[in-house]
Amino acid sequence: MVKTKNEYINREISWLHFNARVLQESADKKVPLIDRLRFLGIFSNNLDEFFKVRYATVKRIVDAGKTGKSVLGGERAKDLLEEITKIVIAQQARSLEIFNEIEKELKEENIFIIDENEVNDSQAEFIRDYFFHKVNQELMTIILNDLTEFPLLKDTAAYLAVKIVMKNGSGERKHNRYALIEIPKGIDRFVVLPKEGDKNYIIILDDLIRFCLDSVFTMFEFESISAHMIKITRDAELDIDNDLSKSFIEKISSSVEHRKISDPVRFVYDKNIDKDTLQFLKEKMDIMGTDSVIPGGRYHNRRDYMGFPSLGRYDLMYDKIDPLPVKGLSMEGSLLEMIAHKDYMIYAPYHTFSYITKFLREAALDPKVRTILITVYRLANDSQIASSLINAVKNGKHVTVQIELQARFDEQANIEYANQLQAEGINLIFGVPGLKVHSKICMIEREEAEGIKRYGFISTGNFNESTAKIYTDYTLFTAHQGILKDMSKVFGFFETNYKINKYRHLIVSPHYTKSTFIKLIDREIANAKAGREAYIKIKMNSLTSYKMVDKLYEASRAGVKIQMVVRGICCLIPGVPGMSENIEAISIVDKFLEHPRLFIFGNNGDPKVYISSADWMTRNLDFRVEVGCPIYDPDIKQELLDTFEISWKDNLKARVFSEKQDNAYRQRTEGEPELRSQFELYHYYQKKLES
Repeated sequence: MVKTKNEYINREISWLHFNARVLQESADKKVPLIDRLRFLGIFSNNLDEFFKVRYATVKRIVDAGKTGKSVLGGERAKDLLEEITKIVIAQQARSLEIFNEIEKELKEENIFIIDENEVNDSQAEFIRDYFFHKVNQELMTIILNDLTEFPLLKDTAAYLAVKIVMKNGSGERKHNRYALIEIPKGIDRFVVLPKEGDKNYIIILDDLIRFCLDSVFTMFEFESISAHMIKITRDAELDIDNDLSKSFIEKISSSVEHRKISDPVRFVYDKNIDKDTLQFLKEKMDIMGTDSVIPGGRYHNRRDYMGFPSLGRYDLMYDKIDPLPVKGLSMEGSLLEMIAHKDYMIYAPYHTFSYITKFLREAALDPKVRTILITVYRLANDSQIASSLINAVKNGKHVTVQIELQARFDEQANIEYANQLQAEGINLIFGVPGLKVHSKICMIEREEAEGIKRYGFISTGNFNESTAKIYTDYTLFTAHQGILKDMSKVFGFFETNYKINKYRHLIVSPHYTKSTFIKLIDREIANAKAGREAYIKIKMNSLTSYKMVDKLYEASRAGVKIQMVVRGICCLIPGVPGMSENIEAISIVDKFLEHPRLFIFGNNGDPKVYISSADWMTRNLDFRVEVGCPIYDPDIKQELLDTFEISWKDNLKARVFSEKQDNAYRQRTEGEPELRSQFELYHYYQKKLES
């Protein structure tokens, strides 16, 4: 094998390049203006989570005095931290430029985001009234000078660092007082002011508080007062103790609580803050050299822009689509009867997620249904899935829920759901020691004339009504008894995890996913060497497993044509002579979050097609319970081939992976029509209904 200096892209750096693609959406003038602002919020939210988890992990390696080269693709952890900080500072600067551009364009649309210095008299009256009735009582304000110990700052909460320059007393030296004001989370970040003619005015909560600072510090005689934003990000990795006297749910709860006092890994501050204020804070907070210290803009927690008010300006936002029905699968009548005769596939959000809740509602009421088994990773805040399961148990069904308590950043929500479901009499399983359960499966057992018959569904995404409106995911409904027999073995593994099952149809991690996909790649390699058609088409979120990357390189050298649509991290470098010249890879970032995992192998003219909950990441292959499913129905198989092809031909939102890592948009050839895959996929399903 030809070795190159850059055989892999570091996963952390690749992730930052993914987030740069999100930032590109906020700069794209073809994206509706308010949605551009919301993409800025997504970019910021992504970055917060990156520092909580990935940066924190690398920092732990440095703090342990190790290089980390074996797990970081050959890069030293200390060097990687420096590289990350450099990239993030540049991205933050770019995000500020984009925000300023968007703000100018908003003004052209008569939408004005004003600060405390731009308030007119009528607005001042409204603002002070709003402050005293809604904000003042919510403020947590701390005077810092006389404290022996600096207060514990909340992870990613936004704070105003206040500098109060006191008036000189007789013979006294002028001195400063410092304070912190926590920006309340329970109040909308964007305060809509009374409209003036055609003009809409918004003041950000931070500036509203700045406008009223004199009312907060009335007890001081000050010469001047100023406030600048700061925030910290804490290590969010869960450290689970080994206390045998605690239940698993108690251990997770304790670990989630510990996050509140975990080590800070990033400190972001307004770059215009006074030097003496910044120095005071860094000394008091004991900010170390290995922490990422990032100068930013006037406002932090830009993730709040995901909730920027619409102001009724729907012309400045993406049109909402009406989810389509699946041809032949009616919401009226029995879904189970329809699924008994044929498999069906829904592709959210193009299709309605309501089929999943309808399936569970029907199972909850059907007198013949005896058992319902389901895995839960992330649920909506007000989950119809959970209420359907509770409804089922009240109707005498035996309901078993495998709930993953370690679903990143949803731990507390899942703990609360676990307590609620358990109180209703649902049998809960809390996973497999050492493994997260990331599979998305559901099965029911129904008593019919010929005996117990199984029905179920397998998905690439979570059973979450909220995210199903913005995440693209496949869900297969099936009554294929072989597939469902395998699924029952997966649920059996949750209960008896020392027993390793064999599966005839499903591809299950951690025991078989990697080896099965390697065999499928080997078959394509053999076909290519024999002169037969050989290809692989992959759609996934992330590719970080070096073993799978190496296997794809091997396939490329053998002549297998490989096309990949990878939304996020891609450690593979396509198009390198002698290593990956037969591999092409793109990323699509657009209106919806691309989330499905789809794998297609040419198989000498008889394609093998699979959907899966697993990306090709080490954690998915070796440290999680994941389920992949073959597609046997010829109509659905063709549909998946079609939808991949539509994604692959995208020439408006596709960025090309290359050695340059420059997120270059795919270039259209002369005369080639524009194709935006997410819009084209909706049209594809509209046409299927009409045909």
